[in-house]
Amino acid sequence: MTGPSERPSGDRFPAERRGERFPAERRGERFDGGRRDERSGGRDQRPSGGQRGDRPARGGQWGARSGGDRRDGGRRPMARPTVDLPRQVAYEAVAAVHRDDAYANLVLPSLLRDAGLVGRDAAFATELTYGTLRHLGTLDAILGDAAGRDVQRIDPPVRDALRLGAYQLLHTRVPAHAAVSSTVDLVKAVGAGATGFANAVLREVAGRDADAWVAKLAPSAESDPIGHLALTYSHPQWIVRAFAEALGGDLGETTRLLIEDNERPPVHLCARPGLADAAELADQVGGAPGAFSPYAVYLPGGAPGDVPALAQGRAHVQDEGSQLVANALAVAPLDGPDGRWLDLCAGPGGKSGLLGALAAQRDARLTAVEVSEHRARLVEQATRGLPVTVLHTDGRTVGADPKLPEGHFDRVLVDAPCTGLGSLRRRPESRWRRQPSDLPPLTRLQRELLAAALRAARPGGLVAYVTCSPHTVETHVTVTEAARRSGVPVDFVDARPLLPAGMPGLGDGPTVQLWPHRHGTDAMFLAMLRRT
Repeated sequence: MTGPSERPSGDRFPAERRGERFPAERRGERFDGGRRDERSGGRDQRPSGGQRGDRPARGGQWGARSGGDRRDGGRRPMARPTVDLPRQVAYEAVAAVHRDDAYANLVLPSLLRDAGLVGRDAAFATELTYGTLRHLGTLDAILGDAAGRDVQRIDPPVRDALRLGAYQLLHTRVPAHAAVSSTVDLVKAVGAGATGFANAVLREVAGRDADAWVAKLAPSAESDPIGHLALTYSHPQWIVRAFAEALGGDLGETTRLLIEDNERPPVHLCARPGLADAAELADQVGGAPGAFSPYAVYLPGGAPGDVPALAQGRAHVQDEGSQLVANALAVAPLDGPDGRWLDLCAGPGGKSGLLGALAAQRDARLTAVEVSEHRARLVEQATRGLPVTVLHTDGRTVGADPKLPEGHFDRVLVDAPCTGLGSLRRRPESRWRRQPSDLPPLTRLQRELLAAALRAARPGGLVAYVTCSPHTVETHVTVTEAARRSGVPVDFVDARPLLPAGMPGLGDGPTVQLWPHRHGTDAMFLAMLRRT
């Protein structure tokens, strides 16, 4: 399978397809705020330049497929596309997510780069990709009703094309005729025998707006409030139920959270203390300092990789909530020595990068542990030049590994593997991949890692337990059970004073749950414990 470093020679997208000769304005298209107007009816006015033999193979394979399993989509060379390029790129990204278990945030940037898409075209392709993935559950319910069959019975490439078409019809300003015709063009490329079916289904979808479809298909809010919210805001029911429980059963606030989950989040940068100043970095990138973290910068747009401070190791991409929980461990009052810090689950290295920069200012040293070899290399890259030692080992080996002795570390972070339900706005495909059956093995691992962290801390030392999930089984239940079973005496430390003064909605303590709709961050959970 062709990967980013193994691309065949030559351009996958010829110059005339990249827009050098055919800019968006000439095609009669305009991108504005994630919406698209198409005066030309949505069809590409350029000559296709492709012969019959250049058409992609049925099944959405634009080139020969080879083996392998890649989370970047395992992309392969394409024949010259027969549909406009932003839509094709969006299709390739969505198809890679469903066909190859790819992550959109990994596969889409390289597709955009290979296609030469920038500006409004890149923004439109991004909007189609992430919007379709966020609204997938509701789109599938609508498509199933319009088609008169379960969407799982539709050929996968055609199904993905229909999802993109339905998203345009229901959630953008693309005129209906343009959305239908452009999607039929796409179906011709990926499943030519289904063009009539696709045309009929999309015209049925176009007969109602999004609210009317929800009114037809969603269960009653009175008799089935969870089911109603799940279809209305396109989340699996079990996740809606978990959110509602974590919010104390408040369905109004749950609704606000679901709405926020479906919004496109801004990119957050972390200006590494001692290496960059957040206010200065914000000025350099035309952004704004974060609302809460002293190191956060909100990037206004564009590719984060283009920011010089990232290439120079003075900043990195990191959600503001992640910055806050890592910084809370560093600022928590501590008696006694304070030179030995530990990050027990360090990959891919964002929190290690921040902690390492803070440690450098305080003559401390961080040991960063990562069980995955690939992620351990990422941690090494993320912490280069900082007082950080990376260990490629299992964090649960505390006491058995001489490099991880018991009772040794002053501050310990456990950023535990979890369902990731707190970052669904950034990784929308995760909401459809995760299942309730994922919880038992994850919570067992979380308890074991936290118990190891408590053993690693010296008497009087601090342990921060962090998850990017608000699910109560991964948060309160896990931390309570792990502390009870660890055999190490611990006290809970009130985490609220460790966050910036004036932060709203931090609850009654001693733990803290951050929320997208309250704080503009991922839904990070923090519990602070002191070994007594």
